Amino acid sequence: MIKARSKTGSLFICFVSYFITLGFCILILRHTDRGNPLVNAAILDLFATLLIFAVSYTFNNSSLYDPYWSVAPFPILLYWSLSTGSDMFILRQMIILVLVLFWGSRLTYNWIRRWKGLQDEDWRYVNFRKKFPRSYWIVSLFGIHLLPTITVFLACLSIYPAIVFKPDSLDLFDLVAIGVTLCAILIETIADEQLRKFLLRPTGQSFLSSGLWKYSRHPNYFGEVLFWFGLFLFSYESGSFYWWTLPGPFGMVALFLFVSVPMIDKRMLQRKEGYATYMRNTSGLVLWFVKKIE
Repeated sequence: MIKARSKTGSLFICFVSYFITLGFCILILRHTDRGNPLVNAAILDLFATLLIFAVSYTFNNSSLYDPYWSVAPFPILLYWSLSTGSDMFILRQMIILVLVLFWGSRLTYNWIRRWKGLQDEDWRYVNFRKKFPRSYWIVSLFGIHLLPTITVFLACLSIYPAIVFKPDSLDLFDLVAIGVTLCAILIETIADEQLRKFLLRPTGQSFLSSGLWKYSRHPNYFGEVLFWFGLFLFSYESGSFYWWTLPGPFGMVALFLFVSVPMIDKRMLQRKEGYATYMRNTSGLVLWFVKKIE
């Protein structure tokens, strides 16, 4: 395994790895682009994940996978849009692609600002290393790399009908979907910026409990879940229902509600005085009214 130290060098390794992975996927598509676009995208998504996993293993840092969450959806949805056979993008496709591109760029930029380099790995991965010292890379492959890839792909799958099946003209649910998705991006952006300022300028508080964080312990996660539900709404059509669009957004809820939120709350309870009271009085995910302070 190889280890690099500077942030610039680490980011260079990360970017090159992703560009090469994307190049391989495009090359494969150009020579074997036959059959169902859903199947093609699923296979290439898994292939790309395995390539990034190989880079993570080589440099002994699973955080190299972290940008995949925000990078992968745009090329998947772009490929599906191009696979319709149309000579030009319809308005709905363009709106969805712009929203996903903006969301993904912002989230990736936020990760770039936060990540310190190959010497820096997400605390959850560090805990997995301690808990599973002999089988960590098996845990990393299935839990850190493949599980999020499958979750995001299912979420992208819920948007497929909007990209391929719906007519050109926008309807009421498209307008609602645009509003919900923009609201989600705004919530996530504000929450991330509030947390960043709190961490850069210590106020003496043990943890952030003001701004959006006054109404949710994890408003950034709420914004993320709401974003995928907003995109899901694009696929709604009064005359049609596709059952396979449901696992995506509800899988996101399950991932954050039953995995991410409990993990962070447990860590905060162990490290931050007063967090138990904050936890009792503040919603875990959804922005909601503050309970009576005890």
